[in-house]
Amino acid sequence: MRARGLTTGAGASGEDRQAIERFLEMLAAQAGAAANTLAAYRRDLALASEALDGGLARADAAALGRLADGWIALASASVARKASALRRFFAFLAEEGARHDDPSPALPRPATRRALPRTLSHADVDRLFAAIAERLARDPVIPTDLRLAALIELLYGSGLRASELVSLPRNAIHPDRPFLILRGKGGKERLVPLSDRARAAVAAWRVHVASDRPFLFPSGATHLSRVRLFQLVRTLAAEAGIPPDRISPHVLRHAFATHLLEGGADLRALQSMLGHADIATTEIYTHVDSSRLVELVNERHPLVDALRHRD
Repeated sequence: MRARGLTTGAGASGEDRQAIERFLEMLAAQAGAAANTLAAYRRDLALASEALDGGLARADAAALGRLADGWIALASASVARKASALRRFFAFLAEEGARHDDPSPALPRPATRRALPRTLSHADVDRLFAAIAERLARDPVIPTDLRLAALIELLYGSGLRASELVSLPRNAIHPDRPFLILRGKGGKERLVPLSDRARAAVAAWRVHVASDRPFLFPSGATHLSRVRLFQLVRTLAAEAGIPPDRISPHVLRHAFATHLLEGGADLRALQSMLGHADIATTEIYTHVDSSRLVELVNERHPLVDALRHRD
């Protein structure tokens, strides 16, 4: 079965194209990799094949060393991504029996440090919702303002990814159900809590969406694009007096997580709500200063009560 929509580059040899295609099929079928992940692997492997004149599948350690030399001008994060894709590719070839060795130890392992994501203060969020309230106070209310209110409530109130938000089915959110069952990154399902405000905002917008439309936020023959969502968020930020370059749908998702954690939310529960496979991702994505962590321990650790009783 061919992974839909995935074709290797013209620079790859026939042997490389077949090997890369089998590898992508494995990622899609066994690992449940998302389309964007598969596309990134395809791109990196096809470029590597082209750089090695179509000899990627048979490359030895020396060839991979030469390949890595061509990455010297790239950022460490890009080098790490490319090397990771090749390591996984060669591990697959070895497991499949197509090779009896694994040359990937010759690839570099650059030290990468994930930058802390940008976030918004509580005052910033208040300004965003004040700008929305001004729009909704107009008489008559413009339907696109109702749509914007629903989008922002779901971004900040539920921490949805932009791709998850714009592709929501029309009837995904029920007025009497305070949660949403979402199929997110990697095809994994998770339960996302919904605030009363978010459900009310969605209900006000949904009456303007024809019952035969498949998506909650339709646009043309399909749904609102992530690019258009990005533009809407930045326009609202400008109205609220927030520099547009400080905000994006992803920043609102991060603000959701950061503000919940600052309020004492459980890290594991937050991991589940965000749909992170690894809690380490949640820890980085929801940075909290050390003083806040110390405060939580001093206030909530069970030994604190025991020490108080002893005193």
